[in-house]
Amino acid sequence: TAFLRHMLNRLLPMTAVQFRNPEIRLSEALEATRIAVTGHRVTLRELLGLVGEQGLLVFCAVLAMPFLLPVTLPFMSTALGLPMLLIGIAVVLNRLPWLPDRLLDHALPSETVQHVLERAVHSADRFEHLVRPRLLALTATPIVNSVNGVIVVLAVLLLMAPLPLVPFANTLPGIGIILLCLGMAERDGIVILLGYGVTLLSALFVGTLLWFVPLVIASGGPGAYYAAFSAQAGEDWSGVDLWGGDERFVQNG
Repeated sequence: TAFLRHMLNRLLPMTAVQFRNPEIRLSEALEATRIAVTGHRVTLRELLGLVGEQGLLVFCAVLAMPFLLPVTLPFMSTALGLPMLLIGIAVVLNRLPWLPDRLLDHALPSETVQHVLERAVHSADRFEHLVRPRLLALTATPIVNSVNGVIVVLAVLLLMAPLPLVPFANTLPGIGIILLCLGMAERDGIVILLGYGVTLLSALFVGTLLWFVPLVIASGGPGAYYAAFSAQAGEDWSGVDLWGGDERFVQNG
């Protein structure tokens, strides 16, 4: 993880906004942020620093929710995957990826920000009874959170795999991203472990599709592939030396 952090720091200029570990509930963090920005215009840099890793993780989970549908539109995985990929890298590096200073220093209306944060607090209160701090060792240190971020990046890359209109190709990675992000945001180790498991299943599923789909296309389509497979399955192998002339296997046969 340290090597990956070093290489990404060299490749991606970083904005000097350190994340804090999510040691309090998301609703409490959002409420503290709402109070902190009361009475003055806040810049995007300040807001991201106040919301921290928890707010970005929830935003990442929201971006993954459209992929719960069995089939998504072409290019949707790229359009929504890129922001999720940046958030995953941010979690790995424990800081924000590079953003233009003009954008970071743009002042936001205080009333609008407070209204959005107030609604976010109410939304967090609704689902916080489903996730709660458990197995805190899985979110205890920046190193552990960086490992979790690596798994988020892997899940996003699986989601962005070039498999348009394949049913459920994006669904499993999307579920993994949601579980990982909400688990980290609320320090729920059990939900994080579920996210690990779903991401592993996603890797197996997407990996199989990436191998199988080009094979079918190269065969001339599903019909041609099925015909070739059926013909091969019905061939007579009795006269073929499958063991390369090894007499021990021939005799045993």
